[in-house]
Parts: sequence; C-alpha cells; structure tokens
Amino acid sequence: HVQLVESGGGSVQAGGSLRLSCAGTEATHCMGWFRQFPGKEREGVAAIDTGDGSTYYLNSVKGRFTVARGDTKNTMYLQMNSLTPEDTAMYYCAAGETAPCSLQQWRYKFWGQGTQVTVS
Repeated sequence: HVQLVESGGGSVQAGGSLRLSCAGTEATHCMGWFRQFPGKEREGVAAIDTGDGSTYYLNSVKGRFTVARGDTKNTMYLQMNSLTPEDTAMYYCAAGETAPCSLQQWRYKFWGQGTQVTVS
C-alpha cells in the first residue's frame, strides 16, 4: 500500500503561483494531480509517467500548470502559474501502475489526503 503526502497548498491572489509537492512511500509508474470543487466530481489536472516522463494535462490548465518528477520516482510536483479563482479546489495526489498515465481516475489506486488551494 502506497501512502502519499501532499504539501504546498495555500491561499494566493489571482495571477499568483503555487507549487504543490507529493511524496510517496514507494515509486509507481504513474503519478497524477486531481482536484475537486465543492459538490462536484473530482477531475484530473495533470499526470506524469515516471518512467519516460510523458505528461498529460487538463485543457484548461495547459500553459499554466507544469507537472514534473522529482529526483526519485516517488516524488512529483505541480507548478501552478497564472492562477484564477476557478482553480480554487482541493488538490489530490494520486499514484498507480496502469499506463498510459492519463487523467482517468480508475488508473490510480492510491490517493493522498489532499491540500487546499484557494485563489481570490
């Protein structure tokens, strides 16, 4: 069982930036970021294949968010720039082994507790 811990959430003004981090207790093939708005379904934001570095993005964050691996295959980051109030949500780190590492939730078996991002 892989445990994931997110960090880096917080409050920021519109146009600002935040960097989220995720650390897992074990390496996995796929790591991803998902977010959930109050009362809404969780949606995939960005994901990365920790093997070949392939990345996947939600259309609305392309050009603003960047997902990257850490030095080890059990760490991942999400650099979020040009944030808008519409990005306000709980952000979750997820990990799994089912390639391709796209943004479908069923590919991810392990989930973190989430970190809140608030943009005002």
